[in-house]
Amino acid sequence: MKRGFRPKWVIKIGKERIDILFKLADSEFSQHPERSNRYVKLARNISTKYNIPLSSKWKRRVCKGCYKFLKPGSNCKIRVTNGSVHYKCLECGHVTNVPYKKEKKEKRRKKIESYIIQKRINE
Repeated sequence: MKRGFRPKWVIKIGKERIDILFKLADSEFSQHPERSNRYVKLARNISTKYNIPLSSKWKRRVCKGCYKFLKPGSNCKIRVTNGSVHYKCLECGHVTNVPYKKEKKEKRRKKIESYIIQKRINE
C-alpha cells in the first residue's frame, strides 16, 4: 500500500463520522456549548487524520480563530455586505469573509433573461 493512501471505504466512514459529529454539535449547543466545541474538535481531528476536507456547509460553522462551533444569533454575528458574508465570532472576535459571487452572477443572469423575454413579448 502506498504511503498516505487511504481506501475509499475509510474516507466514506470518516465523512459520515464528521457529519454525525457536526449534527450532534448543532443539537447540543443550547444545553452544552462545551460539548459541541468538543464534537467540533473531534471532527477536525478526523478530517486531518484521514485528509478529508470539511464540507462548506460545516466549514462556515467553525471559527477559524478559536475553532469553536458557531451558532448564529448566540455566539456569532452574520452580516452581508457588498458581495460577501461576514461571520464574526463573539468569543474571540475573529471575522471570516465568504464571497458569494456565484449567487450574484446567477441573479444577474436571471434578471437579464427576464428582460430579454419581456422585450420579445413587447415586440
